[in-house]
Amino acid sequence: MPRGDIRLGLRENWKQFTLLVVVNAFVGAMVGMERAVLPLLAEKEFGLASRAAALSFLVSFGIAKAISNLFAGRMSDRFGRRRVLVAGWLFGVPVPILIAVAPSWDWVVFANVLLAVNQGLCWSTTVIMKIDLAGPARRGLAMGLNEAAGYLAVSVAALASGYLAAAYALRPHPFYIGMVVAAAGLVSSAFLVRETQGHARYEASLNEERGRDRRALFAASQAGLVNNLNDGAAWGLFPLYFSAAGLQVQQVGWLAAMYPAVWGLGQIGTGILSDRVGRKRLIVGGMWVQGAAIFLIMAAARFRWWALGSVLLGVGTAMVYPTLLASVGESAQPEQRASAVGIYRLWRDAGYAVGALLAGALADWFGMRAALGAVAALTLLSGVVAAATLPETLRGR
Repeated sequence: MPRGDIRLGLRENWKQFTLLVVVNAFVGAMVGMERAVLPLLAEKEFGLASRAAALSFLVSFGIAKAISNLFAGRMSDRFGRRRVLVAGWLFGVPVPILIAVAPSWDWVVFANVLLAVNQGLCWSTTVIMKIDLAGPARRGLAMGLNEAAGYLAVSVAALASGYLAAAYALRPHPFYIGMVVAAAGLVSSAFLVRETQGHARYEASLNEERGRDRRALFAASQAGLVNNLNDGAAWGLFPLYFSAAGLQVQQVGWLAAMYPAVWGLGQIGTGILSDRVGRKRLIVGGMWVQGAAIFLIMAAARFRWWALGSVLLGVGTAMVYPTLLASVGESAQPEQRASAVGIYRLWRDAGYAVGALLAGALADWFGMRAALGAVAALTLLSGVVAAATLPETLRGR
């Protein structure tokens, strides 16, 4: 039975849940405005010939986001989710303005530190708040809807920024998207979102005592790290790889948009599926599909094959992303959930920095195809590790 006006479930909390889905779409669009444009900006406006130097914005982004995730989880447990969400938007507001007017690449790197804090605080808290509201019955669906909204927004913003860059210039027009989105996210979070920490306390009162499952947290964290390692490589190298092969900016924008679009849409179905068949199968299979997709992109030489590889990469990521979050949410007591999610997201988003450093160095030393091959092999290996170490966390499976 509910405690006061607190109820668990998607239907019981649909208004706040829907609002948080929209807020997370705003969070995703902040990243999307960069995906097709920023690597090209590094090369064409700032003259960064070194792939490692061009990917430096991803290193700063990954480190800052990883640390922000950890603090987001702990501060959400201590001070409440909503306050952390609003703080995250305050960090995000200056980002598109700084990139639009940046006189040097250092400004872009600094802007991405602020963007990383925005993403770490805002995305973490929307994840935690949705898990709080959904309760245990539909946790996979809740995470699927959350991640679908975020990554569909990444896709739409990437496509829109690519078109704006082609129609006008690489700056400032693509970054007008971020200015509008940041304002909308701040206003909606400050005035419409309600605190959900009471829902976690209520769920804790209904459940038997259960400690944190460290095996599940380890297995999920290594898979999350490698997943974002290959996403960081895709973000930083794919636009340069496709551009070097002779594609136009619009075509690069389409390829940059396909991957997160399939990733975003697919997560609704994979979230529902994981509620029925369990988390482990989708996580292991998804890592293997991602690895195969990156190998295809590396080996291909035509747009249609790159498009197929981008679609498959999106499918594999959709299998993994919401399922890992659901697994982590189930591996800890509800009142410790935010901290567990923060630890997982710390390791997961460190993958951006690791991926950027690894892919950038390998691309400089051996070429971009060799860098993509190494990333694909690591992704397949991570699936093997998950198969050997990840326990099934869905109750009854």
